[in-house]
Amino acid sequence: MHISQPIRAESATQAASPHQTTGTPMSADQYAASERTLEKAFRRILPFIFACYVISYLDRTNVGFAALTMNKDLGLTAQQFGLGAGLFFIGYFLFEIPSNLIMHKVGARIWIARIMITWGLISMATAFVAGPKSFAAARFMLGVAEAGFTPGIYLYFTHWFPGKWRAKVTAAFLVGIPVANMIGSPVSGALLQLGGAHGLRSWQWLLLIEGLPAIALGIACLFILTDRPEKASWLSHDEKNVLAQRLAIEQRSIAGKHGSSLRDAMTNWRVFVLALVNFCGIVGSIGTGLWMPQIIKQFGVGHAMIGWLTAIPYAIGAVVMIAWARWANRSAHRIPYVAGALCIAAVALAISTMLDAPLLKLIALCFTVSGILAFQATYWAIPSGFLTGRAAAGGIALIVSIGNLGGFVGPSMIGAIKDLTGGFTAPLLAVAAVLLIGSVTIAWLGDPGAGVGEKSHA
Repeated sequence: MHISQPIRAESATQAASPHQTTGTPMSADQYAASERTLEKAFRRILPFIFACYVISYLDRTNVGFAALTMNKDLGLTAQQFGLGAGLFFIGYFLFEIPSNLIMHKVGARIWIARIMITWGLISMATAFVAGPKSFAAARFMLGVAEAGFTPGIYLYFTHWFPGKWRAKVTAAFLVGIPVANMIGSPVSGALLQLGGAHGLRSWQWLLLIEGLPAIALGIACLFILTDRPEKASWLSHDEKNVLAQRLAIEQRSIAGKHGSSLRDAMTNWRVFVLALVNFCGIVGSIGTGLWMPQIIKQFGVGHAMIGWLTAIPYAIGAVVMIAWARWANRSAHRIPYVAGALCIAAVALAISTMLDAPLLKLIALCFTVSGILAFQATYWAIPSGFLTGRAAAGGIALIVSIGNLGGFVGPSMIGAIKDLTGGFTAPLLAVAAVLLIGSVTIAWLGDPGAGVGEKSHA
């Protein structure tokens, strides 16, 4: 591997670390050494972060399975369930930016641990809700507890991985979405099939059991995560030096074009457009994800089979999103992949409403889920490509928090329209329209980070 020209690290950025070499060009050997260090960091960091994300996604969506019996026990209508489930994202929205700014100050190790432990406890407490109001309150508090986790991880990646490495690591991280559903769906279905015990119903055991791993992983965060390369005991002095130098080059380039302050992010109109696109994607992702078990229930199968059938679209989607992300990374133009993925999801979801045969409907849902996951795997390289420093902390949190309002709108919109129409056709067509709006918007915006950051290396 070689580089076409020397790269010079900027001393203003590097001053934060004693391991950085200020004002010196990065040679081909140094670049190759940084690649080896990044491989090492990838293998060290990703497995644990991936496990945390699997559990986070499971804890925010397992209520969709609990609803198969919980709604009847609590007397929840479709609208009450959709509204209550969606309130998670209102709590998430309100506390997203403050949480990410705190993490930027205190570090990922302590703050991610705090987030995971508190959300695990509240997820377990949801097992004891008694009606629509307590269910809504529990979901809201779960969102407050988990606020900052996803943008915090994206911010954490900017402290460790430059350029296309960040795109690679983000795509690998987001595989946690389908994996959570592949694992959680059959497990949740099986737990519901077992029935209650010790005075608790099956859906209560589901929430209690699936909340425990978050607490365990939160405690593990304190011993496993390392905030930044310069604090990593598992890196040598030279490895810290060369990685810090490479990160400084990119961060200086981004800051020079787009700024690095919180104000720079909050006054950049592109951040708000990207938040709208993320909103559209999450309307589709959470909307269909939370209601998928009840959609598949219409096939006339039992709870255990619902679990297995729900896992199928996510298993296929996991493969598609990895392949899609690789194709996007190899291309000079990422936007067609981002917009195209949302368009595929929108068309497939619309087609699913026209199909009565369970097999054909399931195939259409596979395309829908695959499109949404492919979008998520390629989208997140865009904001991190033009935001750095406090601009990244605040800007990414803003994109995630506004986007996560889609997690409120999606489920509640589906529930409300379903109560009005008596079926899933109109609700899913509405979600498909939102996905299409997202596709058109990102195609219009283009890539704000094009030409910024790392140069291409042959």
